[in-house]
Amino acid sequence: MKNINEIIDSALSYFRSGYNCAESVLLAIAKDALEIQSDLIPKIATGFGGGISRQGYVCGAVSGAVMGFGLKYGRNSPEELRAKTYNQVAEFYKQFQKRFGSIVCKELCGCDLSTIEGVRKFRENNVHKEKCSNFVSGTIDIFMSLIDEVEKRNRV
Repeated sequence: MKNINEIIDSALSYFRSGYNCAESVLLAIAKDALEIQSDLIPKIATGFGGGISRQGYVCGAVSGAVMGFGLKYGRNSPEELRAKTYNQVAEFYKQFQKRFGSIVCKELCGCDLSTIEGVRKFRENNVHKEKCSNFVSGTIDIFMSLIDEVEKRNRV
């Protein structure tokens, strides 16, 4: 597994190349952090960009991380416990909200991407680079810190 700075760099590289926030985060988590290869990644994340298809709801970077926790701790049958995934996601949400003030795309970027005016404002103010890049890199930072904590506890 790559170190946290390399994974952040990968996520930002994906983001700058044209992948949306959710796709970029999920790609970096799956490919670079967890070393998972699948034709479904980043496809499954595409609709989550812009707070779910530019609707401004949960930040796409956050959604990408939630999918990443599913890849790392998710279950394959209903008999398996959900608690590990749920606990990690809840802690991630708490830390993201504390760091950035919200998990809501519309609030984070200050634009309503479901409107022409909002998309124009997003582009004119270079929000992609000025704000969203920070959410992508911060998401990876929080995600990796949380899985590192779990791995350290499991070694003790």
